[in-house]
Amino acid sequence: MKHPSPLFLAIDQGGHASRALIFDACGGVVAQHHADISTFEPRPGWVEHDSEELVARTRAAIDGAVQQLGADRYRLEAAGLATQRSSMVCWNADTGAALTPVISWADTRAADRLSALEFDRSEVLRRTGLVPNAHFGASKMRWCLDNVPAVQQAAADGTLVMGPLASFLLHRLLAERPLLVDPSNGSRTLLMDVRRSQWDPFLLDIFGVSPGQLPRCCPNRFAFGSLVLGDLRVPLTVCTGDQAAALFCDGWPRDDTFYVNAGTGAFIQRPVVDLADQQDRLLTSVVWAEPNKTLFVREGTVNGAGRALTWMNGLEGRVADFRVCEALQEEPPLFLNSVGGLGSPYWRADVSPRFSSEASFSLKLAAVLESVVFLLAKNAERLRNPPLPHQLVLGGGLGNSPRFCQSLADLIGLDVLRSEQAEATASGLAFLLADGPVNWMRAEYEVFAPSENAALNARYSAWSEWVDSVLASKQN
Repeated sequence: MKHPSPLFLAIDQGGHASRALIFDACGGVVAQHHADISTFEPRPGWVEHDSEELVARTRAAIDGAVQQLGADRYRLEAAGLATQRSSMVCWNADTGAALTPVISWADTRAADRLSALEFDRSEVLRRTGLVPNAHFGASKMRWCLDNVPAVQQAAADGTLVMGPLASFLLHRLLAERPLLVDPSNGSRTLLMDVRRSQWDPFLLDIFGVSPGQLPRCCPNRFAFGSLVLGDLRVPLTVCTGDQAAALFCDGWPRDDTFYVNAGTGAFIQRPVVDLADQQDRLLTSVVWAEPNKTLFVREGTVNGAGRALTWMNGLEGRVADFRVCEALQEEPPLFLNSVGGLGSPYWRADVSPRFSSEASFSLKLAAVLESVVFLLAKNAERLRNPPLPHQLVLGGGLGNSPRFCQSLADLIGLDVLRSEQAEATASGLAFLLADGPVNWMRAEYEVFAPSENAALNARYSAWSEWVDSVLASKQN
C-alpha cells in the first residue's frame, strides 16, 4: 500500500505579518494563510509589537493554513518556526504571560545605556561575532531589568524569562511549554558564544543577566515540542531566524555567492568556513547548527530598507511607492540612510537621516532606494575574499523594483538573480524541515547582468565622501 507523501508546516513570523505555509515533500506550496500584526513607535527609537496580539495572529495564521488541508492535515509530518532574530520579550516562566511588549530588532531605546558600559568591544566581537549595538537583545534586556516593574518583580520571584521572540513563541504555542533557544536567534542577543552556541559567562556579567533568566540552548534541529491542531499533534523540529532560513530557499547555500534579502531591513550574507578572518565592521552569524554540522555567514546589515520607505511616509505624509521612480531620468540627490541607525560597516546611531539637497518626492524616493544599494555595495566590498563571488541572489520586497536590481548589478559588478520565490523564509524553513531533499523545487530567477554605469559610480563616490564628511563632523 502506498503511503501518502508528508507535508511540512513553515511558520514565518515577520515584521509586518505572521505567515503559515504548508509545503509538500518537493517544495510546492499546498496551503497558506497570513495575519497582519501591528507595529507601535511610542517614542523616538522605540519599536514594539503587542506580545499577546502577535501570539494570537501567529496562531491564526497556523489555523488558517491547516484548515485549508481538510483531511490532508493528517499528512503533516513536522513544523518549523522562523522569526525576527533580534526582537526580544520578557515573560513569566510559570504562566507564560508576557511582561513586556515584543521589543523589535529595530528598537534602539537602550543605545545610551550600551555606550555607557565599559568593556572591550573587540573581545565582545570575537566571542559573539557581533559589533556591540543596541539592535541586539542584551542591552534591551538590561533596560527591561532597570525600568519595568513587572520584570523586576518576576526577577525577584525567580519566574523571569528573557529571550528572543522565537523562544517566547515556542513557549506559548507548544503544548510542552518549553524554555529553549536555538543558535540563530540566541546569537543575536549579544550574550552567546558564537562558536559554542552557549551562553557566555563573560558576556552575562557585562550586562548583569543571570543564566537562570534565559532559555536553555539547543540546536536548530531539536524536539522542541508539539503543536496541538485539533485532534492532531505535530512535532516542531526546526527553529531558526528569518534571514537564516531564507538562505536555504534554493538548497544549501554556496560560498561563492552573495545572498541579499531586502525587506524591512536589507541583509547581505556570505557563507564562511573559517572564522579566524573576522571582519571588524561586519557580523558573523550562525545560520544552522546541529551536531557535527554548523554553517556560519559573514553578514552586513542595512537597517533602513523598506523601513526607510515607511519613514518617507511620515516625512511627506504620502504613500512611498518606489514604482513612481522607476523611469526617472533626472539625477536624484544623495541620501544618508540612517533610518533605524546607520548599520554596517559604519555602526553609528548618532546621526539623523538627511538628503544632500531638496528635490521632488519621486527623486527623494529614488535617492532612498539608491542609498540601500550604496550601503549593500559598501558591505560587499568587505566580503570579496576568495573564492571571489560570481553572483548575487536577491530576495525581499525591494527586489520588485527593476531599478534597484539593475543598480545593484551595475555597482557590485555581478549578475543579480532576482528570486521569483515570494516566500523565501518559509521555503528555506521547509527545506530544512524536509532535511534537504535532492528533489526540492528550485527557485526561478530573473537575471540582471551588470552594465557600465558611469553616472551611478560617480554618485556612489560622491555619496561615500559625503557620508564620511558628515560622520566626521559629528565626532568633532
